[in-house]
This record gives sequence, structure tokens and C-alpha cells, in this order.
Amino acid sequence: MSTIELVDPELRHALTLWPSLPLTANSLAQRRADSLQLLGVVPAPDLPDITVDEVRVDSAFGAAPIRVLTYRPVRSDRPLPTVLHIHGGGFVMGTPEMKDVENRLLASELGCAIYSVDYRLAPEAPHPAPLEDIYSVFTWLHATAGHLGLDPARIGIKGESGGGGLAAAAALYARDQAGPKFAFQQLIYPMIDDRTAVRTDLHPQVGEFVWTQKNNYFGWQSLLGREPGSADVSPYAAAARAADVSGLPPTYISVGGLDLFLEENMAYADRLSRAGVPVEFHMYPRAYHGFYRATDARVTQQAERDNREALRRFVHG
Repeated sequence: MSTIELVDPELRHALTLWPSLPLTANSLAQRRADSLQLLGVVPAPDLPDITVDEVRVDSAFGAAPIRVLTYRPVRSDRPLPTVLHIHGGGFVMGTPEMKDVENRLLASELGCAIYSVDYRLAPEAPHPAPLEDIYSVFTWLHATAGHLGLDPARIGIKGESGGGGLAAAAALYARDQAGPKFAFQQLIYPMIDDRTAVRTDLHPQVGEFVWTQKNNYFGWQSLLGREPGSADVSPYAAAARAADVSGLPPTYISVGGLDLFLEENMAYADRLSRAGVPVEFHMYPRAYHGFYRATDARVTQQAERDNREALRRFVHG
């Protein structure tokens, strides 16, 4: 049974903007090309108060240097709070340019620096390659904070969908290392549990639109290099697998009520709360995965306001 009647009417037209081609090994190249064609559809705003650049960061794990897009206020009278941004794409697609307009606006409005990571994609580079790229950039930010004019005590991480899953995994990894920790994590409909890809008892009203269970299976199989739901999947790949979530930074999670990730996101928020981690959780009714693309919908505008204000509190305290 279709759940289209449950979708917010203001979100229904945006479904036509999403590719209908299923995500498989054979269609991946086309899906990647289709996503690149959407870049530049919205022109970059003219914001003279920020500067946009690109840097290359050496890998701490011996891999190739990592491309990072940077967004910074032109002037600041104090060290900048920083957001390490991780783009979405189900682990297999996407570039930092996907959120270029949003990152420009956030850097300008919030007066913070944003570093968006062009991490390696699966299946060509499975786990732990994306995590290694993200962690390398994070430790570089800390090591060079003084030179870059950043506040090392206020470096957090933000990601959407697959990027949200990688952000959650990176926060766990950083917690367990001897080095720096993240100040916060903002997870927008994060992809955090590989077991959702093989569950037979899914919520009956989630996952019909945009990101289906079949797409999810392909994304997780590509990242893990093996069957999703298998034993001993690392929590640094699938954060929901972590046995202990205590000691993680203050967390913001948002998800749509029709999103395939609804239950795994709710469960993770509950576990964090029970472990003493400050959590802000938002569930937007009648919204599917990726509903932010419907920019004129009231639920999208509300979600964006909530995300922005939470990020403002994170970076400025």
C-alpha cells in the first residue's frame, strides 16, 4: 500500500525532483552523474562577509590528501567556532558542493568556520576509508587551530543522511582515541544502523520514498564490503552498533516521520539520553527522507530553523 496519502501535501511535488532509478552497482555511475547535475541549480549567494576556499589536508593514515571546502568570516575579533561538515549520499555518492549554498549562509549568519570534507566514497573505498579521511581533517583542525584562527574547544561535526552516519561514527571514534574530542554533533536524518537494511519487521509506513530499503542495502553493503546485519560490524562504521554511547558530545538529531531511518534515529536518541548525553531530538510528521529539498514547504522551513538555532547554540554556547 502506498503511503503517499500520509505525505505532507506541501512535500509531494518535490518527490518529482528525486531520481527514480534504483541504486545498484550498475546504476551507480548514472546516479552519481545525476546528482552532480543538480549542483549550481541554486546560485551561490553574494556574501561579501565570508570567504570560500579549498584546501588539501594530509591523511593521518597514509592515504591521498583530502580535499576540503572552507567557509569563513572575512573578519573576526576572536577565534572562530568550527563545524566539520560531512555531506550525504548514502556512503556512495555526493560531494561537499551539495551543501555549498547552505554552508555559505550558515558561516555568514552564525559567524563560524565550516570545513566540508570530500571523503572517499564506497564501494571503491569501503570502511574505514571515509572515517579515516574525516578524522584526519578533524585532527588537522585541532593541530593548526592557532594558525587558522579557530577555537579548538569549539569544533563540532555535522552531517546529513550517510554523512550524518559518518559524523556519528567519527564522534565515537574520537571519543575512544587519546586525541581531541568533538564539542557537539548535529545529525540530520543520519544513516547509523546497517541492520535496518535487512530487517523484516520495518515500520510499515517508512521508507517508500527517496531512500528505500533496497537503496539502503546497497549503501551499507558498499561501505562494509559484506552483508549488512552481519555479526561484528564496527561501531565506527555503524554507530548504532556501539555497546556504550556514554561520553559522546551534546547531540542534535532530526528525522522525518516517514523516513526509513526513523526508528534507528529514535532508538539512538533514547540510548544517548539514557547514557547521560544531552540530546535534542526532532521528528517532523508526514516528511520523508531528504524532505529539505522542498524549500517552500512549511515543515521544511521549520526544520531548517530548528537546525540553524541548535547549531547557533552549539557554536556560541
